[in-house]
Amino acid sequence: MSGRGAVAFAVALVASLAAGLYLGGHPRDLPEPFREIFVDEPSGLVAEGAEAIEGNYYRSVGPQELGNASLQGMVRQLRKSSKEDRYSEYFSPEKLESFNQEIEGRFSGIGLSVIGVKQGLRVAEVFKRSPADAAGIEPGDTIVSVDGESIAGAGSDEATQKIKGPEGTQVTIGVRDAKSGKVRQLTIVRAEVSLPNVSSSIKTVKGKKLGYVRLLSFSESAHAQLAYAVNKVQKEGAEGIVLDLRHNPGGLLDEAVLSASLFLPEDETVVITKSRTQGESVHKTSAGRITKLPVVVLIDGGTASAAEILAAALADDEGATTVGTRSYGKGLFQEEQSLANGGALKLSVGAFFTPKGVNLAASHGIHPDVKVKGDLKTPADEAKQRALGVLAGQLR
Repeated sequence: MSGRGAVAFAVALVASLAAGLYLGGHPRDLPEPFREIFVDEPSGLVAEGAEAIEGNYYRSVGPQELGNASLQGMVRQLRKSSKEDRYSEYFSPEKLESFNQEIEGRFSGIGLSVIGVKQGLRVAEVFKRSPADAAGIEPGDTIVSVDGESIAGAGSDEATQKIKGPEGTQVTIGVRDAKSGKVRQLTIVRAEVSLPNVSSSIKTVKGKKLGYVRLLSFSESAHAQLAYAVNKVQKEGAEGIVLDLRHNPGGLLDEAVLSASLFLPEDETVVITKSRTQGESVHKTSAGRITKLPVVVLIDGGTASAAEILAAALADDEGATTVGTRSYGKGLFQEEQSLANGGALKLSVGAFFTPKGVNLAASHGIHPDVKVKGDLKTPADEAKQRALGVLAGQLR
Protein backbone atom coordinates (compact mmCIF):
# COMPACT_ATOMS: atom_id res chain seq x y z
CA MET A 1 0.00 0.00 0.00
CA SER A 2 1.34 3.44 -0.90
CA GLY A 3 1.99 6.07 1.76
CA ARG A 4 -0.96 8.10 0.51
CA GLY A 5 -3.18 5.01 0.58
CA ALA A 6 -2.12 4.19 4.14
CA VAL A 7 -3.01 7.67 5.31
CA ALA A 8 -6.38 7.48 3.58
CA PHE A 9 -7.06 4.09 5.14
CA ALA A 10 -6.15 5.38 8.62
CA VAL A 11 -8.41 8.41 8.25
CA ALA A 12 -11.27 6.24 7.05
CA LEU A 13 -10.75 3.82 9.95
CA VAL A 14 -10.82 6.59 12.56
CA ALA A 15 -13.88 8.12 10.89
CA SER A 16 -15.64 4.74 10.97
CA LEU A 17 -14.84 4.28 14.64
CA ALA A 18 -16.07 7.78 15.42
CA ALA A 19 -19.29 7.08 13.52
CA GLY A 20 -19.72 3.90 15.54
CA LEU A 21 -19.47 5.87 18.75
CA TYR A 22 -21.95 8.43 17.46
CA LEU A 23 -24.38 5.67 16.49
CA GLY A 24 -24.32 4.11 19.93
CA GLY A 25 -21.02 2.31 20.41
CA HIS A 26 -18.86 2.69 23.50
CA PRO A 27 -15.16 3.52 23.92
CA ARG A 28 -14.49 0.32 25.89
CA ASP A 29 -15.40 -1.76 22.80
CA LEU A 30 -12.64 -0.16 20.72
CA PRO A 31 -9.17 -1.60 20.15
CA GLU A 32 -6.80 -0.36 22.87
CA PRO A 33 -4.96 2.36 20.86
CA PHE A 34 -8.21 3.92 19.64
CA ARG A 35 -9.89 3.51 23.03
CA GLU A 36 -7.20 5.69 24.59
CA ILE A 37 -7.71 8.38 21.95
CA PHE A 38 -11.44 8.62 22.51
CA VAL A 39 -11.46 8.18 26.27
CA ASP A 40 -8.81 10.87 26.65
CA GLU A 41 -11.27 13.31 25.09
CA PRO A 42 -13.50 14.94 27.76
CA SER A 43 -16.71 14.09 25.90
CA GLY A 44 -15.67 10.44 25.59
CA LEU A 45 -14.84 10.22 29.28
CA VAL A 46 -18.19 11.73 30.24
CA ALA A 47 -20.01 9.29 27.96
CA GLU A 48 -18.12 6.37 29.50
CA GLY A 49 -18.96 7.54 33.02
CA ALA A 50 -22.61 8.06 32.16
CA GLU A 51 -22.94 4.56 30.72
CA ALA A 52 -21.22 3.05 33.76
CA ILE A 53 -23.72 4.79 36.05
CA GLU A 54 -26.74 3.83 33.93
CA GLY A 55 -25.60 0.21 33.80
CA ASN A 56 -24.43 -0.31 37.38
CA TYR A 57 -25.91 2.19 39.83
CA TYR A 58 -28.12 0.67 42.55
CA ARG A 59 -31.23 2.47 41.27
CA SER A 60 -32.43 3.33 37.81
CA VAL A 61 -30.99 6.62 36.53
CA GLY A 62 -32.32 8.20 33.34
CA PRO A 63 -30.35 10.25 30.82
CA GLN A 64 -32.10 13.49 31.83
CA GLU A 65 -31.07 13.12 35.46
CA LEU A 66 -27.51 12.30 34.42
CA GLY A 67 -27.41 15.25 32.04
CA ASN A 68 -28.57 17.66 34.75
CA ALA A 69 -26.07 16.23 37.23
CA SER A 70 -23.24 16.49 34.72
CA LEU A 71 -23.93 20.15 34.00
CA GLN A 72 -24.35 20.95 37.68
CA GLY A 73 -21.03 19.26 38.38
CA MET A 74 -19.24 21.27 35.69
CA VAL A 75 -20.52 24.59 37.03
CA ARG A 76 -19.89 23.59 40.64
CA GLN A 77 -16.25 22.85 39.77
CA LEU A 78 -15.93 26.23 38.04
CA ARG A 79 -17.11 27.96 41.20
CA LYS A 80 -14.88 25.82 43.37
CA SER A 81 -11.79 26.66 41.32
CA SER A 82 -12.47 30.41 41.32
CA LYS A 83 -12.16 32.75 44.28
CA GLU A 84 -14.41 35.35 42.66
CA ASP A 85 -17.18 33.33 41.02
CA ARG A 86 -19.99 32.26 43.31
CA TYR A 87 -22.66 33.02 40.75
CA SER A 88 -22.41 30.71 37.73
CA GLU A 89 -25.05 28.00 37.81
CA TYR A 90 -26.99 25.54 35.71
CA PHE A 91 -30.75 25.92 35.43
CA SER A 92 -32.77 22.83 34.64
CA PRO A 93 -35.87 23.65 32.54
CA GLU A 94 -37.97 23.77 35.73
CA LYS A 95 -35.50 25.97 37.60
CA LEU A 96 -35.16 28.28 34.59
CA GLU A 97 -38.90 28.87 34.59
CA SER A 98 -38.72 29.88 38.26
CA PHE A 99 -35.76 32.19 37.57
CA ASN A 100 -37.54 33.87 34.66
CA GLN A 101 -40.59 34.45 36.80
CA GLU A 102 -38.46 36.31 39.33
CA ILE A 103 -36.96 38.48 36.59
CA GLU A 104 -40.51 39.27 35.51
CA GLY A 105 -41.34 40.28 39.09
CA ARG A 106 -43.42 37.26 40.08
CA PHE A 107 -42.83 33.85 41.59
CA SER A 108 -44.58 31.00 43.35
CA GLY A 109 -43.69 30.91 47.03
CA ILE A 110 -44.76 32.33 50.37
CA GLY A 111 -43.98 36.04 49.93
CA LEU A 112 -40.77 37.00 51.73
CA SER A 113 -37.61 38.98 51.18
CA VAL A 114 -34.74 37.32 53.08
CA ILE A 115 -31.05 37.66 53.93
CA GLY A 116 -28.78 34.64 54.26
CA VAL A 117 -27.32 34.20 57.76
CA LYS A 118 -25.47 31.33 59.44
CA GLN A 119 -28.64 30.00 61.04
CA GLY A 120 -30.64 30.05 57.79
CA LEU A 121 -32.64 32.90 56.26
CA ARG A 122 -33.45 36.08 58.17
CA VAL A 123 -36.71 37.72 57.12
CA ALA A 124 -36.13 41.26 55.87
CA GLU A 125 -39.65 41.93 54.61
CA VAL A 126 -43.02 40.21 54.49
CA PHE A 127 -45.12 41.12 51.46
CA LYS A 128 -48.62 42.27 52.31
CA ARG A 129 -51.47 39.83 51.68
CA SER A 130 -49.00 37.00 51.02
CA PRO A 131 -49.12 33.48 52.57
CA ALA A 132 -46.25 34.48 54.90
CA ASP A 133 -48.19 37.54 56.04
CA ALA A 134 -51.25 35.38 56.78
CA ALA A 135 -49.05 32.96 58.75
CA GLY A 136 -47.86 35.75 61.06
CA ILE A 137 -44.18 35.78 60.02
CA GLU A 138 -42.50 39.10 60.83
CA PRO A 139 -39.28 40.90 59.82
CA GLY A 140 -36.42 39.76 62.05
CA ASP A 141 -37.68 36.18 62.30
CA THR A 142 -35.27 33.51 61.04
CA ILE A 143 -36.23 30.49 58.93
CA VAL A 144 -34.07 27.63 60.23
CA SER A 145 -35.55 24.58 58.49
CA VAL A 146 -37.58 23.58 55.43
CA ASP A 147 -39.68 20.40 55.43
CA GLY A 148 -37.84 19.15 58.52
CA GLU A 149 -34.31 19.73 57.19
CA SER A 150 -32.01 22.35 58.68
CA ILE A 151 -30.86 25.07 56.27
CA ALA A 152 -28.10 26.34 58.58
CA GLY A 153 -24.98 26.90 56.51
CA ALA A 154 -26.78 26.46 53.20
CA GLY A 155 -26.39 29.13 50.54
CA SER A 156 -29.26 31.62 50.37
CA ASP A 157 -30.11 30.64 46.76
CA GLU A 158 -30.25 26.95 47.67
CA ALA A 159 -32.35 27.63 50.77
CA THR A 160 -34.85 29.91 49.02
CA GLN A 161 -35.30 27.39 46.21
CA LYS A 162 -36.46 24.85 48.81
CA ILE A 163 -39.15 27.25 50.00
CA LYS A 164 -40.40 28.07 46.53
CA GLY A 165 -42.53 25.61 44.60
CA PRO A 166 -45.66 25.18 42.51
CA GLU A 167 -48.69 27.23 43.43
CA GLY A 168 -51.08 25.31 45.70
CA THR A 169 -48.44 23.00 47.20
CA GLN A 170 -47.45 22.99 50.87
CA VAL A 171 -44.14 23.71 52.56
CA THR A 172 -43.35 23.39 56.26
CA ILE A 173 -40.80 25.85 57.63
CA GLY A 174 -39.23 26.19 61.07
CA VAL A 175 -39.33 29.86 62.12
CA ARG A 176 -37.35 31.23 65.07
CA ASP A 177 -39.17 34.18 66.60
CA ALA A 178 -37.02 37.33 66.72
CA LYS A 179 -38.28 38.28 70.19
CA SER A 180 -38.68 35.01 72.09
CA GLY A 181 -36.11 32.89 70.25
CA LYS A 182 -38.59 30.00 70.13
CA VAL A 183 -38.94 27.95 66.94
CA ARG A 184 -42.41 27.18 65.61
CA GLN A 185 -43.30 24.93 62.70
CA LEU A 186 -45.57 26.54 60.09
CA THR A 187 -47.19 24.68 57.20
CA ILE A 188 -47.95 27.19 54.45
CA VAL A 189 -49.64 26.81 51.06
CA ARG A 190 -47.57 28.39 48.29
CA ALA A 191 -49.17 30.96 46.02
CA GLU A 192 -48.11 33.12 43.09
CA VAL A 193 -46.65 36.29 44.53
CA SER A 194 -46.25 39.52 42.58
CA LEU A 195 -43.36 41.53 43.95
CA PRO A 196 -44.32 44.99 45.22
CA ASN A 197 -41.08 46.18 43.65
CA VAL A 198 -41.29 49.90 44.47
CA SER A 199 -42.89 51.76 47.36
CA SER A 200 -42.81 55.44 48.30
CA SER A 201 -43.89 57.90 50.98
CA ILE A 202 -43.31 61.42 52.25
CA LYS A 203 -41.58 62.02 55.58
CA THR A 204 -41.19 65.36 57.36
CA VAL A 205 -37.87 65.72 59.17
CA LYS A 206 -36.63 68.96 60.77
CA GLY A 207 -39.33 70.82 58.89
CA LYS A 208 -38.25 69.40 55.53
CA LYS A 209 -40.48 67.26 53.30
CA LEU A 210 -38.47 64.26 52.16
CA GLY A 211 -39.31 61.55 49.67
CA TYR A 212 -38.60 57.96 50.67
CA VAL A 213 -38.43 55.46 47.76
CA ARG A 214 -37.63 51.79 48.15
CA LEU A 215 -36.63 49.51 45.27
CA LEU A 216 -36.54 45.75 45.92
CA SER A 217 -35.04 44.39 42.68
CA PHE A 218 -34.04 45.22 39.12
CA SER A 219 -36.61 43.02 37.43
CA GLU A 220 -38.19 43.89 34.09
CA SER A 221 -39.59 47.46 34.00
CA ALA A 222 -38.03 48.33 37.36
CA HIS A 223 -36.86 51.71 36.04
CA ALA A 224 -40.40 52.61 34.95
CA GLN A 225 -41.76 51.74 38.40
CA LEU A 226 -38.97 53.73 40.00
CA ALA A 227 -39.71 56.73 37.74
CA TYR A 228 -43.36 56.64 38.80
CA ALA A 229 -42.42 56.67 42.49
CA VAL A 230 -39.88 59.49 42.07
CA ASN A 231 -42.40 61.62 40.16
CA LYS A 232 -45.01 60.88 42.82
CA VAL A 233 -42.91 62.14 45.76
CA GLN A 234 -41.85 65.18 43.73
CA LYS A 235 -45.50 66.08 43.10
CA GLU A 236 -46.13 65.67 46.84
CA GLY A 237 -43.52 68.33 47.58
CA ALA A 238 -40.35 66.35 48.33
CA GLU A 239 -37.21 68.48 48.66
CA GLY A 240 -34.86 65.49 48.50
CA ILE A 241 -35.03 61.71 48.12
CA VAL A 242 -33.80 58.78 50.19
CA LEU A 243 -33.38 55.84 47.81
CA ASP A 244 -33.47 52.59 49.78
CA LEU A 245 -31.56 49.77 48.07
CA ARG A 246 -31.18 47.56 51.15
CA HIS A 247 -31.83 43.83 50.64
CA ASN A 248 -31.87 44.49 46.87
CA PRO A 249 -30.02 41.55 45.23
CA GLY A 250 -29.84 43.20 41.80
CA GLY A 251 -31.16 41.82 38.53
CA LEU A 252 -30.93 43.15 34.98
CA LEU A 253 -27.95 45.36 34.09
CA ASP A 254 -29.99 47.38 31.58
CA GLU A 255 -32.49 48.25 34.31
CA ALA A 256 -29.67 49.59 36.50
CA VAL A 257 -28.44 51.83 33.67
CA LEU A 258 -31.97 53.07 32.90
CA SER A 259 -32.58 53.71 36.61
CA ALA A 260 -29.38 55.75 36.87
CA SER A 261 -30.61 57.80 33.90
CA LEU A 262 -33.50 59.05 36.04
CA PHE A 263 -31.09 60.83 38.39
CA LEU A 264 -28.05 61.71 36.26
CA PRO A 265 -27.35 63.90 33.22
CA GLU A 266 -27.14 62.27 29.80
CA ASP A 267 -23.89 60.52 28.79
CA GLU A 268 -22.61 59.90 32.34
CA THR A 269 -20.78 56.61 32.89
CA VAL A 270 -22.82 54.18 34.98
CA VAL A 271 -20.68 51.05 34.79
CA ILE A 272 -17.74 49.63 32.84
CA THR A 273 -17.73 45.94 31.91
CA LYS A 274 -14.67 43.94 30.88
CA SER A 275 -14.91 40.44 29.42
CA ARG A 276 -12.45 37.94 27.96
CA THR A 277 -14.84 37.21 25.10
CA GLN A 278 -16.76 40.49 24.76
CA GLY A 279 -14.07 43.08 25.34
CA GLU A 280 -14.66 46.32 27.25
CA SER A 281 -17.92 48.28 27.23
CA VAL A 282 -18.85 51.57 28.86
CA HIS A 283 -22.55 51.83 29.77
CA LYS A 284 -23.77 55.43 29.91
CA THR A 285 -26.97 57.22 30.88
CA SER A 286 -29.60 58.11 28.32
CA ALA A 287 -31.64 61.31 28.15
CA GLY A 288 -34.13 60.27 30.81
CA ARG A 289 -33.39 62.47 33.82
CA ILE A 290 -36.55 63.36 35.77
CA THR A 291 -35.16 64.85 39.00
CA LYS A 292 -32.38 67.10 40.21
CA LEU A 293 -33.22 66.70 43.90
CA PRO A 294 -30.41 65.70 46.27
CA VAL A 295 -30.29 61.94 46.89
CA VAL A 296 -29.12 59.84 49.84
CA VAL A 297 -28.73 56.11 49.14
CA LEU A 298 -29.37 53.44 51.79
CA ILE A 299 -27.29 50.25 51.42
CA ASP A 300 -26.48 47.12 53.42
CA GLY A 301 -24.96 43.66 53.03
CA GLY A 302 -27.91 42.60 50.89
CA THR A 303 -27.30 45.38 48.35
CA ALA A 304 -25.69 43.55 45.44
CA SER A 305 -24.98 43.49 41.72
CA ALA A 306 -27.21 45.94 39.81
CA ALA A 307 -28.16 47.65 43.08
CA GLU A 308 -24.47 48.29 43.79
CA ILE A 309 -24.01 49.57 40.25
CA LEU A 310 -26.75 52.17 40.75
CA ALA A 311 -25.53 53.17 44.22
CA ALA A 312 -21.93 53.58 43.02
CA ALA A 313 -22.99 55.58 39.95
CA LEU A 314 -25.03 58.02 42.06
CA ALA A 315 -22.15 58.38 44.50
CA ASP A 316 -19.39 58.72 41.86
CA ASP A 317 -21.23 60.88 39.31
CA GLU A 318 -23.55 62.98 41.48
CA GLY A 319 -21.88 62.91 44.89
CA ALA A 320 -24.83 61.15 46.55
CA THR A 321 -24.23 60.26 50.20
CA THR A 322 -24.39 56.55 51.03
CA VAL A 323 -25.73 55.49 54.44
CA GLY A 324 -25.91 52.08 56.13
CA THR A 325 -23.50 49.15 56.15
CA ARG A 326 -21.02 47.79 53.60
CA SER A 327 -22.68 46.39 50.48
CA TYR A 328 -22.30 42.80 49.26
CA GLY A 329 -19.33 43.32 46.94
CA LYS A 330 -20.21 41.55 43.70
CA GLY A 331 -17.68 42.16 40.93
CA LEU A 332 -18.77 39.80 38.13
CA PHE A 333 -21.69 39.88 35.71
CA GLN A 334 -23.50 36.90 34.22
CA GLU A 335 -25.22 36.03 30.98
CA GLU A 336 -27.71 33.29 30.24
CA GLN A 337 -26.77 30.67 27.62
CA SER A 338 -29.75 28.65 26.40
CA LEU A 339 -29.41 24.86 26.13
CA ALA A 340 -31.11 22.33 23.86
CA ASN A 341 -32.93 20.66 26.78
CA GLY A 342 -34.84 23.85 27.61
CA GLY A 343 -32.53 24.76 30.47
CA ALA A 344 -29.72 27.30 30.56
CA LEU A 345 -26.30 28.08 31.92
CA LYS A 346 -25.95 31.33 33.83
CA LEU A 347 -22.25 31.99 33.38
CA SER A 348 -20.00 34.69 34.77
CA VAL A 349 -18.62 36.21 31.57
CA GLY A 350 -16.82 39.30 32.84
CA ALA A 351 -16.14 41.83 35.59
CA PHE A 352 -17.75 45.22 36.14
CA PHE A 353 -16.26 48.44 37.48
CA THR A 354 -17.72 51.61 38.95
CA PRO A 355 -17.36 54.95 37.12
CA LYS A 356 -14.18 55.52 39.15
CA GLY A 357 -12.78 52.16 38.02
CA VAL A 358 -13.34 50.19 41.23
CA ASN A 359 -14.20 46.50 41.11
CA LEU A 360 -16.55 45.95 44.05
CA ALA A 361 -15.35 42.42 44.72
CA ALA A 362 -11.80 43.73 45.13
CA SER A 363 -12.97 46.61 47.35
CA HIS A 364 -15.23 44.29 49.36
CA GLY A 365 -18.31 46.32 48.47
CA ILE A 366 -19.31 49.94 48.81
CA HIS A 367 -18.23 51.38 52.14
CA PRO A 368 -20.90 53.90 53.18
CA ASP A 369 -20.12 57.53 53.94
CA VAL A 370 -22.26 57.28 57.07
CA LYS A 371 -22.11 53.94 58.87
CA VAL A 372 -25.20 52.86 60.77
CA LYS A 373 -26.64 49.41 61.35
CA GLY A 374 -30.36 49.00 61.76
CA ASP A 375 -31.61 46.41 64.23
CA LEU A 376 -34.23 44.18 62.64
CA LYS A 377 -35.41 43.16 66.12
CA THR A 378 -36.63 46.66 66.93
CA PRO A 379 -39.65 48.46 65.43
CA ALA A 380 -37.54 51.55 64.65
CA ASP A 381 -35.50 51.46 61.47
CA GLU A 382 -32.37 53.22 62.71
CA ALA A 383 -30.62 53.27 59.34
CA LYS A 384 -33.66 54.74 57.59
CA GLN A 385 -34.06 57.42 60.28
CA ARG A 386 -30.36 58.29 60.00
CA ALA A 387 -30.58 58.56 56.21
CA LEU A 388 -33.56 60.92 56.48
CA GLY A 389 -31.66 62.99 59.06
CA VAL A 390 -28.57 63.19 56.82
CA LEU A 391 -30.70 64.31 53.87
CA ALA A 392 -32.55 66.91 55.93
CA GLY A 393 -29.19 68.28 57.12
CA GLN A 394 -28.08 68.78 53.50
CA LEU A 395 -31.06 70.98 52.67
CA ARG A 396 -31.16 74.70 53.37
